[in-house]
Amino acid sequence: MLKILFKIIKRIIISSFLLYGYNLLVQPIGLIIPINVFTVGALSILGVPALLCLIFIMVLIY
Repeated sequence: MLKILFKIIKRIIISSFLLYGYNLLVQPIGLIIPINVFTVGALSILGVPALLCLIFIMVLIY
């Protein structure tokens, strides 16, 4: 049980850092994805394909 909890926390932390790093890289372009519960949750559950989908959605909206 404790092992599963640490795995979930690790995925949430990695997802947060991945999203923060992406936002640092694209800040001059202006395609910043907000860091909130929904984006971090999607990233921690689905991984990098979720980040690509979020980028695609941001490109379509703006």
